[in-house]
Amino acid sequence: MPLLKLYRLGTIAATPFAGAALNWRANLGKEDPARLSERMGFSDRSRPPGRLVWLHGASLGESISLLPLVERFVQRGLEVLVTSGTVASARVLTERLPAGAFHQYAPLDAPKFIERFLDHWSPDIAVFAESELWPNVVAALQARGAPLVLANARISRQSAERWSRAPGAAKSVFGAVDLCLAQDADNAARFLALGARCVRIAGNLKFDVPPPPADSARLAEFNGAVGARPAWAAVSTHPGEEEIALAAHVELAAQTPSLLTVIAPRHCERGAEIVEAARARGLRAALRSRDGEPSRDTQIYVADSVGELGLIFRSVGVVLMGKSLLPGGGQNPIEPAKLGCAILYGPHVENFAEVYGELAAAKAAARVADAASLARAAHYLLSQPARMRKMGRAGAETVEKLGGASRGVMNAVEPYLAQLAIAQQ
Repeated sequence: MPLLKLYRLGTIAATPFAGAALNWRANLGKEDPARLSERMGFSDRSRPPGRLVWLHGASLGESISLLPLVERFVQRGLEVLVTSGTVASARVLTERLPAGAFHQYAPLDAPKFIERFLDHWSPDIAVFAESELWPNVVAALQARGAPLVLANARISRQSAERWSRAPGAAKSVFGAVDLCLAQDADNAARFLALGARCVRIAGNLKFDVPPPPADSARLAEFNGAVGARPAWAAVSTHPGEEEIALAAHVELAAQTPSLLTVIAPRHCERGAEIVEAARARGLRAALRSRDGEPSRDTQIYVADSVGELGLIFRSVGVVLMGKSLLPGGGQNPIEPAKLGCAILYGPHVENFAEVYGELAAAKAAARVADAASLARAAHYLLSQPARMRKMGRAGAETVEKLGGASRGVMNAVEPYLAQLAIAQQ
């Protein structure tokens, strides 16, 4: 199609400038300077012998959702390459991937880089998370005859509408997907409308993801620092939401002077500015990367290190999920639910509406609208520990019941794996 040809020509023309662009991003902390060559399709690792499956998730959330599949593919005896595009996802995957799986940064979607990457790894099958489809990657896989599966597939209404304005390009890209395993009926309908050929509903893989780990020594150290103080957390917050959490803390602290509020921003590099915002309100704030554990007089503790959520969810009973108080679509509440947290969320959770709906129906999560309602809800739960624990148990039971998508995905891709086994005999 003309639009895709124009896109391909544009990426070819931009290829000579990729190194400079990557260095610029590395200076901003958005790329790993030691691994920039991977973004151009190079690898220091040799391809292992045997069948290899390539799994890809764009960033942290998508990558983590693939972990149940990684385990299952490894158990089947396949070599597993997992790619992602963000520094945070690379750090977490390096810690959480099982033996038999390894991580590399995904190449930029330029034909030269894609061909170099595929020549080296020669994947037998590719499994991408959600709707992470780049035209040059899709075309290269199709040309090589490698099956492409879209797992945990979802696409927002807005993204689907944008694609629908270029129906030819949409059909070329989505029609090249051999198997689309959608999270639910609404997403399945959107993919079908965009030209996907084989669409099934397999559920949400994120229900099958194990809860984030926490180092036992670090957990004991943090809990020792907090002591008997009541504590709650606002996690995966975005600009503007920290101010709401700080305002809620001020109201809460009037009734609970010893209160500790933990804030874990979605983007860790924003930690210092959140500390400054807290201090501007006259609050005593500490930054994890600079100050270590909270002291006895710390009121606001900003967790600005990757991999802290497993510790936070095990240490506090009440969690506000970010990207929900202001328009943004919400963040995934499954991990805190698995670890028994009572969950609060704002009005903007359309990206995870079904999950929040299930949790709310089970009385495992409650909606708040602003600082005042957030303070009221957090105070009620912190002052009623039995109710808080009951909400936490309900959440854990709800997400457990909704699991099983990874099993469905593996059953769906079994014909492709069988063909690989036959081809290698």
